[in-house]
Amino acid sequence: MSDVTLSANAQKIMDLVEGLTILELADLVSAMETKFGVSAAAPVAAAGATGGAVEADEKTTVNVVLTSAGAAKIAVIKVIREITGLGLAEAKALADNGGNVKENVEKADAEKIKAQLEAAGASVELK
Repeated sequence: MSDVTLSANAQKIMDLVEGLTILELADLVSAMETKFGVSAAAPVAAAGATGGAVEADEKTTVNVVLTSAGAAKIAVIKVIREITGLGLAEAKALADNGGNVKENVEKADAEKIKAQLEAAGASVELK
């Protein structure tokens, strides 16, 4: 990593970001993408230029979708809060209504999240 000189304000932000957990950082990136209409994803090279591009229909990220909290809703709410960092009311609403727990998650990470939720008694799909 090259040394970059940051302004005082930029250094303050860097210091704050260093103190975030991975989940908090992921939520921050998602919020910034939404607010500023940008994507943090790396650009993909054109298929013809490299000769070995990934199939167009092969997705590398998926959405983790809660379809049902099941009988052990309290346990599922606890897992949702762990995974997302949501507050109690938001996690309960997600458990009650279903929906995206995490969006654009790498397949391996999505499988882990799905396993956590299913272990708590939830029904989950990866889309």
